[in-house]
Amino acid sequence: MVVAVRWSKRKKMPTEESQSRALPVIPSVQFSSTVASGTGPKLDGAARRMKFRGKKLLPVLVFILSCLSILRLLKIAITTTTTSHSSPRAAALSSSIQQECSSSECGEVQSNAPEVESGPRKTVANSALLIPKELVFLSNLITNIAPCNLLVFGLQTQYLNLSSINAGGITVFLEDDPYKISLNKADSNGTRVYKVKYQVPAKKAYKLLKHARENPVCAPSTSLLQQSSCKLALRNLPQEVYQLKWDVVVVDGPIGDAPEAPGRMSAIYTASILARSGKTTDVVVHDVHRMIEKWFSWEFLCEENLVSAKGRFWNFRISNQSNDTRFCSSETVRIE
Repeated sequence: MVVAVRWSKRKKMPTEESQSRALPVIPSVQFSSTVASGTGPKLDGAARRMKFRGKKLLPVLVFILSCLSILRLLKIAITTTTTSHSSPRAAALSSSIQQECSSSECGEVQSNAPEVESGPRKTVANSALLIPKELVFLSNLITNIAPCNLLVFGLQTQYLNLSSINAGGITVFLEDDPYKISLNKADSNGTRVYKVKYQVPAKKAYKLLKHARENPVCAPSTSLLQQSSCKLALRNLPQEVYQLKWDVVVVDGPIGDAPEAPGRMSAIYTASILARSGKTTDVVVHDVHRMIEKWFSWEFLCEENLVSAKGRFWNFRISNQSNDTRFCSSETVRIE
């Protein structure tokens, strides 16, 4: 029994050699310090470079955005300035200002051109005033032949002085602006003011000039003025305009200061026809610095008839030429 017990103890307690064989050998793994130390700085440098580039791009982006903002502000400023300068003209007066003609013979100015409703509008009092030398020039012209028959297309306050100078004569004003008529009351000194209505806009000037050159119906023939089919003829003026022989005709109306506004083409043409029905007539055109007044004066009043000029006035002296087939003797008409 003793032997058996000793064997079992030996069996249960193995030797150191058997223990060393039973345990597996685990190799030790060591990380190289050189790899870790080499990779770290590289990663840090890349991060620093990206951060540095971001700092450089930031001012560039701010500059670009600032430029865009400035350009936008400039565009807004330019648009606002343009809008403020293109404001419409003064609003039209109410119909209560309109004044009836001083004679039952008064009618509307008509032509064969399409109608343009310019309507009554308030006119600035000094928008088309004569400068002193122009007023003296016109006053001297009337004084030298007064009393006379004076016809004026247009009405300014200064023109009322002409009716005083022309005492004993006949002075007729043709005006389309009710506001002007309301401001300038005619006296009984042989002066009459007729309200008329023009229907041809200034923008049609070139087409009308071409029409007059190509159509014989526009030739200078006073007997056909009221029945004329020429698009420039004013066919429904007061009867005395056609009946009287005019010594002086002044063209300073309609206003003709915009493409849509009534132009002076028909007034200049009609003045040239009326002038050829008398012995000698002075036709004075105002605002000849403007293209339409200049063109139509050269075309129908003719350069060879120009006797004087003062300021924005041209004075043409026309004798009776009712039998002529054309207005000017020269082959070509000067148009600038």
